[in-house]
Amino acid sequence: MINRNEIHDISPSMNSGRYDVCVAYRIYPGVSRTPPIFSENKIQLSDFCLDSFKNSLGPLKVKMIVLLDKCPPEYEAMFRKHFKDEDLVFHHLDGIGNLATFSMQGDLLLAQQFSDVVFFAEDDYYYRPGQFEEMVELLHNNPDVDFISPYDHPDDYAYSPRFSCKPLAFFSDRYWKRTGSTCLTFLTTKETLEKTKKVFLTYSRGNCDAGVWFALTKYHVLNPLSIVEFLLIAPRFVKFILLSWRYNWRQILFGKKYRLWVPIPSIGTHMESSYLAPGFRKELEDIQKMSGGNKN
Repeated sequence: MINRNEIHDISPSMNSGRYDVCVAYRIYPGVSRTPPIFSENKIQLSDFCLDSFKNSLGPLKVKMIVLLDKCPPEYEAMFRKHFKDEDLVFHHLDGIGNLATFSMQGDLLLAQQFSDVVFFAEDDYYYRPGQFEEMVELLHNNPDVDFISPYDHPDDYAYSPRFSCKPLAFFSDRYWKRTGSTCLTFLTTKETLEKTKKVFLTYSRGNCDAGVWFALTKYHVLNPLSIVEFLLIAPRFVKFILLSWRYNWRQILFGKKYRLWVPIPSIGTHMESSYLAPGFRKELEDIQKMSGGNKN
């Protein structure tokens, strides 16, 4: 955790006004997964993803806090190409890594005064144009919503119906579903983040992202029969449940059950070839062809 007293450059100036969303966007120059395009060129992948993010924001006024983890100068230039200088705050980091940058995201988003709506962003997500605002509207208009991910994870469709998402809801011409977990790109409020920060911090101490979310949503963690069933159909989920108990047993037993929602169809996807959201593979293949047919 960073010392909030040391965060002196992210308070709004007298004429900055309020923002609809404050984003903490973390980025580093390596390729950690196998993206479907630009698989060997991180700066091209990053620029492609950031451009899609900017286009998805539509009319929203967004403050961008950017965590550049050992990034060369062209990465800062990339953000300045897509966003106005007054909407950007940069933190240049010396390769502190994934766990530390995630913890820092939470600290910075809680310390800032730009917006009560906050978004944790990773650098390898593609977003559909003009759709991000729907998540903000859902958060504002539904007290049943604690967290929103833009990513309809394919795991929700891989196993038996008993382990699938909760019933659907309809809002803003789109279906939304409650689900048990997602990755670490998500929207919430400062109030909710403050209440759940100790659970999220367990990720930086050795928990996994699914283990964090299972503790918050209480996804099958209280039913011993679920562990037996997961052993048969999805053994890796047993590890997630055990990690959830190891790091967050108090939250599981005594904490609030939080609600995580995702859109159908998905607003964005993690750019990992094996885990693209439904409907994105063809879309990305078409983009690849339009860009000259070169993955790299």
